[in-house]
Amino acid sequence: MAHGFPLQLLLDRAQEDLDTATKQLGTAQRDRTAAAEQLDALLRYRDEYHARFSQSAQHGMPAGNWRNFQAFIDTLDAAIAQQRNVLAAAELRIDEARPNWQQKKRTVGSYETLQARGVAQETQRAAKREQRDADEHAAKILRMRADAARSA
Repeated sequence: MAHGFPLQLLLDRAQEDLDTATKQLGTAQRDRTAAAEQLDALLRYRDEYHARFSQSAQHGMPAGNWRNFQAFIDTLDAAIAQQRNVLAAAELRIDEARPNWQQKKRTVGSYETLQARGVAQETQRAAKREQRDADEHAAKILRMRADAARSA
């Protein structure tokens, strides 16, 4: 447009808000991925430790070792439960960040639509001006030819 998009300031601000919301959503998604990976690692470790212990327990085991094993498994189970809470909290942050991001994206899209319409309208006005100027020029040439033909 000849004078720029009148709502450019609002579009710029909406884009900044979208960028911020995108970063927040991205951080929440990375946190969720990290929490899920850590939970998976804890579950694998627990399974491996349990399998190794079960294999060694087949040959007999002192009661103290059994109590130590059970205490360690209880500690791992507590860590797993805590990590599940961390994962749930990370998923909740994603669920909270996603609608905000979607709203910011819709706002930017609305301003971009308005901008595109404005550009299209300005282009149409310019085309009409050019056509009018061309028509006026053609009419002027016809008048000059008609005047020249009358005077000759």
